Amino acid sequence: MSINTVSTTSFPGQRPGTSGLRKKVSVFQQPHYLENFVQSVFDTLGDCAGKTLVLGGDGRFHNRAAVQTILRMAAAHGFARVLVGQGGILSTPAVSCVIRKHGALGGIVLSASHNPGGPDGDFGIKYNISNGGPAPESVTEAVYQRTEAITEYRISDAADIDLQKTGATRIEAMEVEVIDSVADYAELMQQLFDFDAIRKLIASGFRLCFDGMHAVSGPYAKAILEGQLGAPAGSVINAVPLEDFGGHHPDPNPVNAAQLIAIMAADDAPDFGAASDGDGDRNMILGRKFDVTPSDSLAVLAAHATLAPGYRAGLKGIARSMPTSQAADRVAQALGIPAYETPTGWKFFGNLLDAGKATLCGEESYGTGSDHIREKDGVWAVLFWLNLLAATGKSVEALVSEHWQRFGRNYYSRHDYEGVDTHAANELMASLRIKLATMKGQDLGHYVVDFADDFEYTDPVDGSVSQQQGVRIVMTNGSRIVFRLSGTGTEGATLRVYLERYEADPEFHHLPTQQALYPLILIAEQVAGIADWTGRAHPTVTT
Repeated sequence: MSINTVSTTSFPGQRPGTSGLRKKVSVFQQPHYLENFVQSVFDTLGDCAGKTLVLGGDGRFHNRAAVQTILRMAAAHGFARVLVGQGGILSTPAVSCVIRKHGALGGIVLSASHNPGGPDGDFGIKYNISNGGPAPESVTEAVYQRTEAITEYRISDAADIDLQKTGATRIEAMEVEVIDSVADYAELMQQLFDFDAIRKLIASGFRLCFDGMHAVSGPYAKAILEGQLGAPAGSVINAVPLEDFGGHHPDPNPVNAAQLIAIMAADDAPDFGAASDGDGDRNMILGRKFDVTPSDSLAVLAAHATLAPGYRAGLKGIARSMPTSQAADRVAQALGIPAYETPTGWKFFGNLLDAGKATLCGEESYGTGSDHIREKDGVWAVLFWLNLLAATGKSVEALVSEHWQRFGRNYYSRHDYEGVDTHAANELMASLRIKLATMKGQDLGHYVVDFADDFEYTDPVDGSVSQQQGVRIVMTNGSRIVFRLSGTGTEGATLRVYLERYEADPEFHHLPTQQALYPLILIAEQVAGIADWTGRAHPTVTT
């Protein structure tokens, strides 16, 4: 074996987005493309001698090849040890868990999360720092600047290693340990939740269905739900990770998880349903003929958190992304704890969690998590719900309905316009920003505008400022419309429109969501001119 220095030239556009660098597989397969980005990460980290790196991904197409390349580059960069998931697989939450447990310098996650996979699909890479969370903007910007100037990378010429066999081997002077992908994560879950109570619930005849969507969470759900908690074989469906996710879109929402939705809508439906996404960090929660919005899920978990052993001491605070509904804020107020509103992107929760200011965090895009790691966590959310159901003896619908009775209901929906022309999407947002200064006090249908702004966040821990994080139009009764461009796609732009209306009266808690929000939907179109700018009369996906 020897270490080679390879001349290269920079590629344009290697700036990490909300969750790392995401492009089409064909882009990553270009000679030097992956290597340039990885070398830029290592150059940004500096001296890695004697350090440990964690490496794994969601099993999508190109995952195994990328793992082998990164291992050879890590050896050339002086890492003492790399912990890599068996088969090259580690869920994003598991990467965070392993980094924290083993005191690693950080980890590389290979995933495009909920984006489609396969040879014609998407691929992604991001770096997580020593707290287990996504690299902050200061690091990702430094990596990007390095990609613009890179002229060479270093890599060992060692042969591929066997990723299927657990145990240690070596590349150059570096030890590579292939670890059980599930073990460390499952151990942490047992510390947080009452597995005995959940076992008794399942043994009593309680039925569940978890849809792994042929993505990374399948092995975790099989090992924990069926293996440790006693759910009958077959309770976890689509459990085997596939490079193309079985030809489906691994995004746990009512559109893409249609099979699970149909199962839970049947007369003989299980008591509880759930799904996770490509890399295992998102979750969708369902009761029998009853859907739980991500915003409500965060609020319900917060209101009942002390029923789970890991949260028995109570919560220090609750954090949510700005577009997420304000339902959790009402719980925080009742508990007498802080509620934080951050930009979209899990990295913004990291400082709050590290500083002990927040315990639970959530995003409306089916992401929920806590201070147990520094990523959102799909299987964790499922176990949390099962713990609450076991402790209360109530159904999913009963828990949510009682929550609305106590706190009121925040009707909430997100309308996605996917694959929009990027220029048109940027012009739409620019035109909205021009209107903000004159919107206060305007009558819009039955609403009056309280304020309108482009959300800006000052981190309460380090004082860093993030600007232009989403246009908000907030009404005097608290209803909101939020416009934002997503940073997770690989083609065109995705315009997200978030709509929220608060309803205190229990008599109006069971309206169809789109009906309850219809006046706000009309206002959003009127103010932004969505159809004119995008050419779309209707959203691509409504959640």
